[in-house]
This record gives sequence, structure tokens and C-alpha cells, in this order.
Amino acid sequence: MSLFWLCFATLFPLVKCAFYPSCDSEIYCTGEILKQVQMAKLYDDDKYFVDMKLREVPDVVLEAFRNLTSLSPERTLNSSQLQEFLNKYFESPEIEFEPWTPLDWKENPQFLSKIADKQLKAWALNLHHLWKSLGRKIRSEVRDHPELYSLIFTPYPVVVPGGRFRELYYWDSYWVINGLLLSGMQNTSRGMIENFLYLALLRPVLLCNRYGFVPNGGRIYYERRSQPPFLTLMVESYYQATKDNDFLRTALPVLEKEYKFWMENRSVTVEVEGNRYVLNHYAVQVAQPRPESYSDDIELARGKTEEAQQQLYMELNSGAESGWDFSSRWFINGQGQNSGTLRDTHTSHIIPVELNALLCHNEELLAYFHRIVGEKAVAEQYEKARRERLKAIESLLWDPERNSWFDYSLVTNTSHTAFYPTNLAPLWARCYSKPIMGDQALQYLEDSGALNYQNGVPSSMTTSRQQWDFPNAWPPLQHILIEGLSNLNTTKAQEMAFNLAQRWITTNWLAYVKYGHMYEKYTVNGDGKPGGGGEYEVQLGFGWTNGVAMQLLDQYGDRLSGGSHLSASFALGLFCTTLLML
Repeated sequence: MSLFWLCFATLFPLVKCAFYPSCDSEIYCTGEILKQVQMAKLYDDDKYFVDMKLREVPDVVLEAFRNLTSLSPERTLNSSQLQEFLNKYFESPEIEFEPWTPLDWKENPQFLSKIADKQLKAWALNLHHLWKSLGRKIRSEVRDHPELYSLIFTPYPVVVPGGRFRELYYWDSYWVINGLLLSGMQNTSRGMIENFLYLALLRPVLLCNRYGFVPNGGRIYYERRSQPPFLTLMVESYYQATKDNDFLRTALPVLEKEYKFWMENRSVTVEVEGNRYVLNHYAVQVAQPRPESYSDDIELARGKTEEAQQQLYMELNSGAESGWDFSSRWFINGQGQNSGTLRDTHTSHIIPVELNALLCHNEELLAYFHRIVGEKAVAEQYEKARRERLKAIESLLWDPERNSWFDYSLVTNTSHTAFYPTNLAPLWARCYSKPIMGDQALQYLEDSGALNYQNGVPSSMTTSRQQWDFPNAWPPLQHILIEGLSNLNTTKAQEMAFNLAQRWITTNWLAYVKYGHMYEKYTVNGDGKPGGGGEYEVQLGFGWTNGVAMQLLDQYGDRLSGGSHLSASFALGLFCTTLLML
């Protein structure tokens, strides 16, 4: 991080802290305006309202609303009155951004030369072009008048996921950054990482005694929850591309701050047979509906006691922090079984495999980074932490009879043995002690039935109408699984990894030819069919989808095929799309 922003992080809070909008905002996060607007369902998506800009300072808007409702017998406005109020005091979302094209975007990045199939190479070039349409720069007005926005100011431009996700998001950005680096866009990648470092560094002071961590996304209503902690891996990707030791040295204290947050605020101790193990889980202590899904949460909790409603809100917030919002994976019914409905969400009562594999990888990288900067003693501390986590993972999450890792229930102190691609995340993180475990996990994957779909590996084998369940397949899960298999030093695993990469690439480009878009998720039922389910319509863009596709094209481009049976239509589709981009 530059010296300017380090100084800014120290001095800015002294002036702005009292005025900086927080997740306690009576407009965007709590209060009667939020309640009445969202429950009136004026917009198809609750997120639309909480992304709108204020025309006046919050006190003026709040006072105007109080005066208006005082004239109503039940202090509740009807839809037309609410809409009139919004038209007067709010502006539409996205005006907080100004046009921006990444300055380091180049016409023909090097990775294209690795792709042998002409159809896929043409498609990869189109993916490279999409970075320009997903680029965003925050106007200085947001920095100067933060009280008018739900958007959190960050100093550098970003590449956003797309669609309703019009601001930066945390774990999405790991795959976006990897794609940008393949596109040769190191400056844009570094700027995105610096934004996350900035957020984690500023939070404890700027936001008045908040914990220091990376928020879920770039809105104040995301302030109290994070997402899977990929910042250390982002820095690793950038470091491997640049070998910038100075940047690494600057980033390292912030990475340690984030790690400390997860260990102090998202850890749980489990005692088994006299041994105590410390692992991590998602556990957001916010007993309120999510502002961006306010009406959904209120309606879901209806009929429960007030205490049960608050508990459900905390679990929904925790599910959002996991990135898996939502899935039957988090369901625990009254009998303690891994089943039920969304009302049975108990995310914080589950120790997830991939979160602990990710933190295991973070510990390995933090040790590696400290050795690079010459801090051997600190490196040894992280190596010890990794060894302790590995022991805990293999004691609580590894099942030697089923030959895989599984989420652990804090309700029953037993494993949830349902299939999720994340069961194999330790292969991706290289967080296991015996090589034979890799072979056993490979056999588990074959026996699971999850490989029976030509269009990707489903997020689960359960049909629940939630978007992180069957039949949806998600880009980050495909990549974690494929990379995990490619880490195994066997021909069988390598071929399985390639086969899954071929399936996923085919699914992505078929959808691109059919619809002219990249989607956030796809269904395993039907070639190139976008996914569905959950709280909102499938979104276009799409940042991490593009990044994963580019990584697979880079890794396997000499072998991947576009498929001759659709070559004519594919070529025509790409030709037309490319003309539109020029």
C-alpha cells in the first residue's frame, strides 16, 4: 500500500469517523424507512433500494419521513406515498461510478498463445474484452460525502462481478484477479488488492472500533460480515506474477490482522476423547435481517418467537458470510439431522471443510511470506499453527471409512456426510498428511455420483431450490476441485482434472454462443443452461466465471477442444459478438 494511503488510514478517521456511515445507518441498515420500503416490495430486488443514493443528508431525510408518517393513522405509508418519497429524496444506483477503462488492458495477452483450438481462442479473447465492461471507478464525491451513499469508498478502480453485484466483492475477486493477471493487467490487479488491504487496515479506526477484516462487499450493509478469507491468496497470485518484495512486505501486516480476526472471532474449540481442537466456522453476530434481502428474511422468520427470529437472522448472515447463500449444507433440523428447509439454517453450528482448508493454506503462505522478508521466527509460528490445524482437520473432518473430509456438526458432534465439492478442498489446499489420502479421496469422488454430469460437478446432490444446491454448478467450486485433482501426482487424477476442465469449458462457451453472456452459475442439466434458484435471478457478467475459464484455458489450452459438432454456429456466434465489441 502506498505511503499516502497509510497516512490517510491514520489521519482520515480523526476527521471523518463520526460522519462515516456505518452498518447502524437508520436508512440503509436499520429503521422505519428500510422496513416500509422493503416490505412494500417496490422493487423486484431488495438490493436496489439499499444501493440508492441520498439527495439530502440522512438527518434531513429521516426528519422528512417522520413528518410524513406522522400524518398517517398507522404511521405507515402506502406504495404510492413511499414511491413519491423515494423520488424526492433518493437517486438510482450506479451514479456513484464514473466511466473507466483499465489503462493496462492490452489487445492480445500472452495466455492466448497457449490455446490451440481456434474457437476457444476467439472466445478467450472475448473474455479478455469483458474486463473493460466490468471495470468501475468510484467518484470522488463518495469519498467527500460518504453520508449520502451506502457504497464504501475505495481508492482504486475495481472489476466487479456484474449484474446486481455492482460493487466489489471479496471472495469473487480472487478469481477475477487471477484472470486479470493472465490478461497482463498487473496494475489493475494490484489496485484491487490494495482496496482490500485499505478496507482491512481502516476498519478498526475509520469505522469506530469495528474489527479489522475485509467486508463481504463494498457496501456499508456488508460491514459486519466477511467472506472466505482469500486476501492472502490474492497477494500470493500477485507476488508470483511480479516478485514484488516491497509490496509483499507492506501487505503482510494487514494479512496477519485478517488472520487474527478469524482466529479470535470465528474459531471454536471442540473436545474429543480428551483432546482439544481449534477450528473455524462462519458466525456473524448480527440479529437483524440482511438489508439487501430484508423482505425475504422477515417473511422467512415469520411465525417464530422473537428470540428464534434473531437467531435465524444471525444464521442467515453467517450463511451469507460463507459465500454459500444458501444451501441445504447449512440445514440442521430439530433432530440434529442435515436436512430441513431454509428456516432450519444453522450455519454457525457447522465447521466447514473448505474454510479450514483455506486457513490452512493461509498459514502456509504466511509462513512462506515471512521467510521471504527474513522473519524466520514468525514463519515458524505459522508453520506450527498449520501443523495444529492439520491435526485438527484429520481428527474431526477426515473420515477414514468414507475416505473423504466432511463438515462437522457442533450439534451432534458428528460428520455431515452429504456430498459437496468442498469436501475435497484439502486436496486444493494441500492440507493433508499422507499421500494415500489423496488416492482415497479420488475414489470417494468417483463413488459419489457427482461425476455423472457432463456440464459440471453440482454443488450438492440435494434439490432444495436454493442456489448452492443441485442442479447448480458454480465456477469457484469447479476450479477448487479441478486444481485439487491436478495437485495429485497420479495419471488418473490428472486425467480426471482435465476431463472436468473440458466439461466446464464446454458448458461455459456453449452458453456464451447461445446467449452471448457469461453467467455466475450454470446447471448440470442441459448444455450451456444458466443456473437458477435462490433469492434473485441468475446474473450476467460474470467476474469469477471469466477468471476461472481463463485459468483453465491457460492450464489446459493445448488440449481443450471447442467441439467440432457446433463449430459452424460457434464460429458465427463469436464472429458476430466480436464485431459488436469492436
